[in-house]
Amino acid sequence: MYGDCQVLSSVGGNAIPSDTLYSSSIQNPNFNFMANINPFNIFSPINVAKEENVLAKSKEEMESGSGSEHMEGVSGNEQETEVQPQPKKKRYHRHTARQIQEMEALFKECPHPDDKQRMKLSQDLGLKPRQVKFWFQNRRTQMKAQQDRQDNVLLRAENENLKNENYRLQAALRNIVCPNCGGPAMLGEMGFDEQQLRIENARLKEEFERVCCLVQQYNGRPIQGIGPNSLLAPSLDLDMSNYPRKFEEHCSDMIPLPFMPENPQFPAGNALILEEEKALAVELAMSSMDELMKMCQTGEPLWILATDTGKEVLNVEEYARMFSWSINLKHQEFRVEATRGTAVVIMNSVTLVDAFLDANKWMELFPSIISRAKTLQVVHSGVSGHSTGSLHLMYAELQVLSPLVPTREAHFLRYCQHNAEEGAWAIVDFPLDNFQTSYPPSFPYYRRRPSGCIIQDMPNGYSRVTWVEHAEVEDSSIHPIFNHFVSNGMAFGAQRWLAVLQRQCQRFASFMARNISDLGVIPSPEARKNLMNLAQRMIRTFCLNISTCCGQSWTALSDSAEDTVRITTRKVTEPGQPNGLILGAVSTIWLPFPHNKVFDFLRDEQRRIQLDVLSNGNSLHEVAHIANGSHPGNSVSLLRINVSYIISS
Repeated sequence: MYGDCQVLSSVGGNAIPSDTLYSSSIQNPNFNFMANINPFNIFSPINVAKEENVLAKSKEEMESGSGSEHMEGVSGNEQETEVQPQPKKKRYHRHTARQIQEMEALFKECPHPDDKQRMKLSQDLGLKPRQVKFWFQNRRTQMKAQQDRQDNVLLRAENENLKNENYRLQAALRNIVCPNCGGPAMLGEMGFDEQQLRIENARLKEEFERVCCLVQQYNGRPIQGIGPNSLLAPSLDLDMSNYPRKFEEHCSDMIPLPFMPENPQFPAGNALILEEEKALAVELAMSSMDELMKMCQTGEPLWILATDTGKEVLNVEEYARMFSWSINLKHQEFRVEATRGTAVVIMNSVTLVDAFLDANKWMELFPSIISRAKTLQVVHSGVSGHSTGSLHLMYAELQVLSPLVPTREAHFLRYCQHNAEEGAWAIVDFPLDNFQTSYPPSFPYYRRRPSGCIIQDMPNGYSRVTWVEHAEVEDSSIHPIFNHFVSNGMAFGAQRWLAVLQRQCQRFASFMARNISDLGVIPSPEARKNLMNLAQRMIRTFCLNISTCCGQSWTALSDSAEDTVRITTRKVTEPGQPNGLILGAVSTIWLPFPHNKVFDFLRDEQRRIQLDVLSNGNSLHEVAHIANGSHPGNSVSLLRINVSYIISS
């Protein structure tokens, strides 16, 4: 305190005696010892000096352009003075264009300059070092904010992509079925090694049961060998005079119903066409029927002949101009698939229409294309019980005979119309775009646009069918080996539908043919039909076992993209088959031969022993042969293996 008194004396203030400062309250109980002291005369000089210092520092900060930096080394009284609101408005310093340009140039080279660099730059630009320092701080803050905004945009886009991918994966996982119990599969419940052991165990059990069956059946009993048959395999004569009935009549029993699983599984969803929506459904059906008729009958410029392939290609621009359902692809991975074709089949139009309106018969008519189908709702049953005017809500799953190509699922409306003047029927399928549906989207994406066929009766019970397939599809999950096969329409195009339809119509017609040779081992026509039905069941089972239908999952043996070997297990649910699991393995390869030569090689019974593991190198003999098509290769053969060598070995 003595030092403080000396300072006060030196600055010219009035001195205060120490005994007065330290006077006791006992000596002056009235606390009036400060009554004779003028405080303004004593403390005013030092307070004025400090206030001037504070104002000078504040003015210096205003000139430097910071306005936000806290002063260092000030006393408590000065801080209280700084906290008090200033009556004057803050002044900001605006840099010139040259100053900003020079500081920007240095900022690009060094965003964090040191004291020497700031000092040199301030001298060159006529600024104070504090101004340069604060400008660099603000510039770094601005750059960081811009970078944060850019990162935020990128993260939002990535988040949206992840949400879409997660949605697609969830849609794919909903269709996975456990091969053991048939229920929903639980991921991660079986490792790869355990799966391999189970597959090997199933193979060994099957081999053991087969050998035991052969030993019990043939032990101690010699088998007479049957010599090779010298008769040529006859083909089916498709002259309609060979059939005992007229095809102009309605043959509803001509196409037998397939053997379906006891509890077939279909995608979830219970949306039906509401009563107030039926008028809209009929209106869309008429519009889609008009579009199908134009698609089938119009040539150029709607359909353009491709110079490289010689096939008709849909002109998308002309299609958008002619029809109201313009193509609007939202993603680049979606593409338009449109094909058209015409063929003559050995079946009348009434029978074909009956098959198209019955989901089970429709599956039987196209066993290699349709894996599942169901009629969900009969929106309109037609006029007076007739098929014309029928409108059905349907579901279908389309397949390719390979696990490397995913199936296509669709919910659609099917409309049927009869033109009595031209003697033709028309059937069109169109999507559920304007209805309150709750069906899960298909994965991969598949939207069936107005597609269908026109069936026109011809003499002798034949029909001329013009087919149009039109859809928006996604091919992102197709193996590269099948890209060309799918993109050019060979997998799901109109030509494939017509080829399968021709083949199946020949097979159904062979049920009633009277001149079919069977080498004399089949006792009755009923036995011949049963054998042909068994062959049809074998075809359908084979198609289901090598495709990805019903959510069937396949496991690759290696991670290589070139390896096409896939294995799977499937629970047997078809009636007439023993309970158990089916182990399947499929591989896809390219062969340097035409497909007809490969087909002739595989159906040659003399060479079959080179490929068939069941023969175990023993000879095969054909004991029955039933032709069910005009081509010699379209037939049903009953083969017998000479197993006497297996027993002796």
